[in-house]
Amino acid sequence: MAGFREFLMRFRPVGLPGRAASAGVPADRSAELAAELAPPLSLLEQAEAEARGVRERAVRVTEERRRSAEREADEIVERARARAHAVRAETADRIRRAAEAEAAALLASAECEAAAVRRRAEARMPALLERVTALVNEELGEWGAAAAQVPHVHGTPREGGGP
Repeated sequence: MAGFREFLMRFRPVGLPGRAASAGVPADRSAELAAELAPPLSLLEQAEAEARGVRERAVRVTEERRRSAEREADEIVERARARAHAVRAETADRIRRAAEAEAAALLASAECEAAAVRRRAEARMPALLERVTALVNEELGEWGAAAAQVPHVHGTPREGGGP
């Protein structure tokens, strides 16, 4: 029994329909197909070339944009560095002025306190001098009284006696 494939092979075209052609060269199907596909394939080749050109332009544009972005970033960094020096100087100057102002305020406060201490010392000085003088006089008086009570063997020192 014949298979389905063999059954279908019976219906395959063997030649062109119509009357028998005169003897000649058999038809070249591959040449016909190539001739039929040549225009679309050439259009496809043109499209591929155009796509390749678009890709190459895109790569060039991308590289240029990248280089431009790098230049811009470098410029931004340079401006930031230059500005950083200025900001540091401004900040240092501001801190120095604040420290000088604080030092001046502390100095003024210390001078006020020193003046207050001087005034208190000047106010207390007469009373302290009187007290010290009284204590010294008291000590001298006791020392003089004690010296007068001590007997001398060879006489008194006022008489000029000696050994």
